[in-house]
Amino acid sequence: MDSATSDRAAPGPRTPLAATADNGLKIVVVGGFGVGKTTLVRSVSEIRPLNTEETMTRAGEDVDDTTQVAAKTSTTVAFDFGRITLDARNVLYLFGAPGQERFWFLWDRLFSGTLGAVVLVDTRRLADSWYAIDRLEHHGMPFVVAVNDFGGPAHTEEQLREALDLPAHVPLLVCDARERASGKQVLLTLVEYLQHLRSLQSPPSPTARLQEAGSR
Repeated sequence: MDSATSDRAAPGPRTPLAATADNGLKIVVVGGFGVGKTTLVRSVSEIRPLNTEETMTRAGEDVDDTTQVAAKTSTTVAFDFGRITLDARNVLYLFGAPGQERFWFLWDRLFSGTLGAVVLVDTRRLADSWYAIDRLEHHGMPFVVAVNDFGGPAHTEEQLREALDLPAHVPLLVCDARERASGKQVLLTLVEYLQHLRSLQSPPSPTARLQEAGSR
């Protein structure tokens, strides 16, 4: 399936978040098996995405949990790759991680050099997202959680946060991974969150320090 190449993302932050050669920001999309990671990368990528999908075989049925995704006929065995331009100075390089447990050993390598992550969640299989969140927290990597709408059980934000043990400061939003605009909003939310975290870590300016001292 070819990805759309028009309607680029709305302008994002002007200050680059990473000091790479072309200011490219590496983002990883993680989540459970069949949650829509490949679909998200395809829907937002401005280039023809690279994917490593293979046809699912009967041999895999005894290994992969296909509950709620019985109609799935292919699966990612390495990673998906796409790119989206936020503005003249910031480009996101998207890596979609494989969701099956037998490929989790690849995740740590994909996390290398990654600035932040998107965790895709299917409300029909919330427990499938626990490992992704755990690994990201282990690596100390910022992330947002996007609930991909499969028409599953409706939950309030509070219920979802409790089920995922998600801190209040981590952004949580609903998306449709098939829709380009919805996927872009997820990525923009992540970039804004990363900018917010960076601002908290930056030392105050001399002017701000003088103002603070004068108020004492």
